[in-house]
Amino acid sequence: MPPALALRGITRRFGSVEALAEVDFSLEPGEIHALLGENGAGKTTLMSIAFGLLRPDAGSISISGTTTSLRNPTDARRHGIGMVHQHFTSIPAFTVAENVALAAGWRLAPHESAARIRRLAETTGFAVDPALRVEDLSAGLKQRLEVLKALAADARILLLDEPTSVLSPPDAEALLRQIAEFRGRGVATVLITHKLREAITIADRVTVLRRGRVVHSGPVRSETPESLARHMLGEAADSSPGPAPVATSTGGTRMSARTLAVPRLGGSGSGLREATLTLQSGELVGLAAVEGNGQRELFRAIAGLAAPSSGTLELGGTVAFIPEDRTAEALIGEFTLTENLVLSQRSAAPWIDGVWIDWRKAEARAAELIAEFGVRARGATARAASLSGGNQQRMVVAEALERRPAVLLAENPTRGLDVRAAREVMERLRSAARSGVAVLVHLTDLDELLSLASRIVVLSEGTLLELPAGASREEIGRRMLGVAAS
Repeated sequence: MPPALALRGITRRFGSVEALAEVDFSLEPGEIHALLGENGAGKTTLMSIAFGLLRPDAGSISISGTTTSLRNPTDARRHGIGMVHQHFTSIPAFTVAENVALAAGWRLAPHESAARIRRLAETTGFAVDPALRVEDLSAGLKQRLEVLKALAADARILLLDEPTSVLSPPDAEALLRQIAEFRGRGVATVLITHKLREAITIADRVTVLRRGRVVHSGPVRSETPESLARHMLGEAADSSPGPAPVATSTGGTRMSARTLAVPRLGGSGSGLREATLTLQSGELVGLAAVEGNGQRELFRAIAGLAAPSSGTLELGGTVAFIPEDRTAEALIGEFTLTENLVLSQRSAAPWIDGVWIDWRKAEARAAELIAEFGVRARGATARAASLSGGNQQRMVVAEALERRPAVLLAENPTRGLDVRAAREVMERLRSAARSGVAVLVHLTDLDELLSLASRIVVLSEGTLLELPAGASREEIGRRMLGVAAS
């Protein structure tokens, strides 16, 4: 019997970056195949190609032995492929029935859709009340709905991208049990996950990507969390340099958190279970974590954007925050660069006095920052949306540093940037630390983080762990993946 899905020689580039290099991947009917790799290894890119969201630069796709071209997700669904994305895609104001009908291409007949969903729930175990609005669902039910939407379109191949990352442990276990039952229905499933024990528990086979290339593929039964971590991190990880020595602090403590806990943002369960961390003036501390392990909650608690449920947090001055998603949380695209600068400064700038703003001085300062940070824009009156991603990020960094912070939080600040822009951002962080700012930075690329930070802390499943100076890359990677040091 031919594979349910076969990807051969898949190559994909984004500019000068080769995200995938001649990748071979096959999925057998009725199997669960775990796809593993560090952040940025190419997992989501590969599955986006399999779902028609991206086109490969080279290679072929076969479904049940027939070579085909997937021009878009509609083509993929027509071939029986469904994808559950890492982030929820349902429309919050719509009901469960309306979201399923929209995703599956059913005609909008509420009673008919509800009946079909109930029948589908009986055969799959994915029961969700069709009449409920998505905004009223727990994270567990929202994720169940995402799978239900794919199954409603008669998917025989399921691509699951980190389906348990936003779930509490009980919800995650329940979802995995239901996914395991797909084998009996002949559904073939790809499971992208960072949770190695999860992969070993549920999967039949495993493929590991590292920097866009397949470095291992085989049955799961012969693997352990330690062996999978070695495949992901590389055999030579032990000799990789750890973080640089801790910088000398001369200005005292800038931030102190004690047993800080923060509820998961936008879902159920605890996002940050326990974090004890001190930041000193002049330090550049790296936060190593895979997505969904509490870093979002930690950053926003320190920035004053999320309320801790327990623990204490003490700050020794102004906090500036560079969020991961610059277009959603840092800039308003339709506003000018001057207007965005004013919003970012609140009352910190000398040209802001309560509700009174000296717009002439604000525009002059925006123009100075544009020149100082090398932002390519038509001027201070240019709309933020007219800038490239790299130039938007330069402006976000400029706005953060303009606040003259005691603490600077940088959440994946090189995301989506080319090499030149990423290096500029990293040098700005180094310069801020040299000037006495306490910097806490999270980067998805562990090698970048090790080259940048003077100290490394790890967040895994909501718990923060401080590693000793000189900890190896492998040990850091293991801790990120929840594997105890050997």
